[in-house]
Amino acid sequence: MITIFRTSNRRLEEIREPEPGCWVNAVEPTEEELAWLIKTFPFTEEYIYDALDIDEKARAERDEDVLFTLIKIPHFQGKKDEEPFVTIPLGVIMNNDYVVTVTKEDNIIVQEFENNRVKNLNTSKHYRFLLLILLKTATKFLLHLREINKSVDQIEDDLRESMRNQDIFDLLKYQKALIYYTTALKSNELMMARLNRLQLLRTFEEDEELFQDVVTEFQQAIEMTNIANNILMQMTSAYASIINNNMNKVIKTLTLITIVLYVPTVIASFFGMNVPVPGQNSPSSFLVITGISLAISAVVLLIFMRRRWF
Repeated sequence: MITIFRTSNRRLEEIREPEPGCWVNAVEPTEEELAWLIKTFPFTEEYIYDALDIDEKARAERDEDVLFTLIKIPHFQGKKDEEPFVTIPLGVIMNNDYVVTVTKEDNIIVQEFENNRVKNLNTSKHYRFLLLILLKTATKFLLHLREINKSVDQIEDDLRESMRNQDIFDLLKYQKALIYYTTALKSNELMMARLNRLQLLRTFEEDEELFQDVVTEFQQAIEMTNIANNILMQMTSAYASIINNNMNKVIKTLTLITIVLYVPTVIASFFGMNVPVPGQNSPSSFLVITGISLAISAVVLLIFMRRRWF
């Protein structure tokens, strides 16, 4: 789907035809829509398919008056999904007249721009538009990281009450999400360094301050991701050790019970042989043998308990 916007009276309004200073947004474009984009905006042809490649890394390229920026943005797919938090590419292609954004999936960042939830938005100020996208991206990374930490804390509380396989799988799921975010943030950091060297986003004083805010937010997101990833790795390792320890305790208890029960079994096997044995004609032999067996078992059990094996 392709929608075209321009800023009017400090608000974003949808228009039918592209005009200089507008923003063209393509979400999940069809082949026909891609052909229209390339025909209408020839400068996008070289980059448009890169923005639709889910495995493409973040980068920034400049060719004469065209600036192509590929940003890895956070994307939430729902808690019940096998991968609730992933990253997807968002391509921003701009020249002196137009800004074109291309993404494979609809996402919260583009939605907030479309719904006028971004302050100081002006589609004619292209570099500031890009900075606002970067700032919103960093903010969403931080928001998702807080949600991940909250979910992990809830899983930790559940694991304290009972060890369930599903909880362990959920921990691994969020650990995978953190790996995605770590990779994306590092890639975005390199892209930001490239933009900084180009000196395009720091033309005005306001843009300079906004650029520093973006850098600070990304650094904070990287630090939060590293901390959360380390904590989750240690937590997973700790719970794996607890599970192994519990398994060892179960095996140890079963082994000790087997030894205690083995004593009367050995005694009964001696007196159960088809040969003459002492006391075979005595009416109280059964009670005596049973008492001796239980006494020896009790002594063995007492020894185990004194050694704190039980």
